[in-house]
Amino acid sequence: MDLVLAQTFLAVATAGSLVKAAERLHLTQAAVSARLQTLEALVEQKLFVRNKAGARLTPAGRAFLPYATQLTSTWEQARRSVAAQDRESALLSVGGEMSLWNAVLLDWLVALRQRRKSLLIRTQVDTVTRLVEQTRLGALDIAVLYSPHRRPGVEISLLLEEQLVLVSTKPGQTTASLTDYVYVDWGPDFRAHHDEAFPELCDATTRISFGPLALQLLLRVGGSGYFRTRAVEPYLRSCQLYLVQGAPSFAYSIHAATSPHADPELVAWALAELRRVTEPDPCREWAV
Repeated sequence: MDLVLAQTFLAVATAGSLVKAAERLHLTQAAVSARLQTLEALVEQKLFVRNKAGARLTPAGRAFLPYATQLTSTWEQARRSVAAQDRESALLSVGGEMSLWNAVLLDWLVALRQRRKSLLIRTQVDTVTRLVEQTRLGALDIAVLYSPHRRPGVEISLLLEEQLVLVSTKPGQTTASLTDYVYVDWGPDFRAHHDEAFPELCDATTRISFGPLALQLLLRVGGSGYFRTRAVEPYLRSCQLYLVQGAPSFAYSIHAATSPHADPELVAWALAELRRVTEPDPCREWAV
């Protein structure tokens, strides 16, 4: 079977839509549809029910799903193994959410390169769902994320306890006197707890889903919002930001997801390096 057909099938199954799958694959919707028709002709079964709401798997599609997953996983493992053998070097594929690259993962990559100069490193920035799926399939050895979705075979371990705290550019603020509030969307868990605690702030005029952008906006024009403790510590020390009195904090811990297909020794060493660079250090300034 054509590997591309299996990859296209998985993209549609994951996205639940031909349009979204086409965007992820950088193809036209017509090209995705043509590939699915070719695949359905090969297996002699209809794999998706397509309508205006999207595309959902038929019973035959659900039965085919683990085989398509195994096919793409086997290919990825083979490709990486051959590449590493050809270069006589180990290959480590890592991924993380965008907001974690300048907060944690950059220091990690520096440590990996300094300690094993021959190591081949591949990196990926993506959403939580995509990162966990790529880890499950073996395309990634390690993914570093917030609030990961648990999937069979993927081991999730706590890497770093983190808190989101409410800060303001004005001193002496309380939750009752907040001004220019910026709603930083830290994900579904945060939204649930935040909106329960502050229903009056759900309709903030400024809403941002990327922490670094929100923090820079606050520092330039003023206001208040929730940010990671380690990110705002240097600004609290320099009195550019102030903790809002009486405001609750929310858990926002960092986790590492590891692939069941990865080299156990390489992953153990890489995770040890990751834990080393994330150990509390009062001299380190963490990006948001």
